[in-house]
Amino acid sequence: MELSEIRDKIDALDDQLLALFLERMALSEDVAAYKSAHHLPILNKQREREVLARMMDKAGEQERYAYHLFSTLFELSRSRQAELLDAPTRVAAQVKASLEQGSAVFPQTGLVACQGMEGANSQMACDRLLPRGNLVYVKTFQAVVSAVESGLCRFGVLPIENSSNGSVRAVYELLQDHRLSVVRSTRLCIRHELLALPGVRMEDITEIYSHEQAIGQCSRFLGGLNGVRVIPCDNTAVAAKLVAERGDRHAAAIASHPCAALYGLQPVRDDIQDSDNNYTRFFCVTKDPVIYAGADRISLIIACDNKPGALYEILSKLAALGINLTKLESCPVTGRNFEFIFFLELEASVQAPGVLPMLEELERSCQNFQFLGNYAEV
Repeated sequence: MELSEIRDKIDALDDQLLALFLERMALSEDVAAYKSAHHLPILNKQREREVLARMMDKAGEQERYAYHLFSTLFELSRSRQAELLDAPTRVAAQVKASLEQGSAVFPQTGLVACQGMEGANSQMACDRLLPRGNLVYVKTFQAVVSAVESGLCRFGVLPIENSSNGSVRAVYELLQDHRLSVVRSTRLCIRHELLALPGVRMEDITEIYSHEQAIGQCSRFLGGLNGVRVIPCDNTAVAAKLVAERGDRHAAAIASHPCAALYGLQPVRDDIQDSDNNYTRFFCVTKDPVIYAGADRISLIIACDNKPGALYEILSKLAALGINLTKLESCPVTGRNFEFIFFLELEASVQAPGVLPMLEELERSCQNFQFLGNYAEV
């Protein structure tokens, strides 16, 4: 048989498959109406297992392909049922409130809580996110959250992950506990330099100060030093200021190049980070949920049942809608053996067809579900 003939047969079968698929989805709508009338949940896991077992048995050697085909059909069916059912969800209410509060453009001004001081990476992120913002410097990430929650500041800027050191877990924990909304993000290319007083040479240095994240990002350089103490600080700019104010010619700081000019220091070594591809991402958060125009990223925190296939069930919901998953990271739940929460980021908008019903279905099926926000990255 020629390839063209084979393709003709496939086209004919595809037409039949589409007709059968549409008929199946119409029956799913009937199922949704029945479940709504009788107050039944969308998910019926026992029924799905029975169908999967029957289809796999019939499929013979193609059983694993049959499994994925019908698993996808179940996901699409549940998504359609979720669209039709009126059961209230927290995420739907949050999205509605966010869209009502949004505007055509992201604001350029406002009071912004920033951890650190002038010259810190967070300050540079604030300037990028809100070019005409008024910065309020605080000492800790918790203080940023408190300033936003209390209404002292309209916005807060927090580092969320680094390309070399991974996620900033402390910030994710704060977002879990305090229910702030992510409204914007940005990423900065981080270049670390070893800064000291003018005239200081490498062999003079016995102490190096910096933030723990910066220390981790320069571990290869620091590991090659002998007889040098590495001392953590609140942030890189604090380290630079400390070295400048102490006037100690045996001390140095790992900080950014702008800190040299700000605090009268000079680079002893430049580009000392482990990777040239060293980026830190920052979230801009608000107290009330807001979705601005152009939002195309969604961040979630979820927890699923500790059983085989639980994470697959979640990911298959995204695959069924063709949603790209850009971040998936697990984190142990404190005090619980072998239980994890997951940080997810999706390339999607809540206003795209099927996305909000998918989020509602995740909320209904997950032990814990938190919608952090739908936003754009600068």
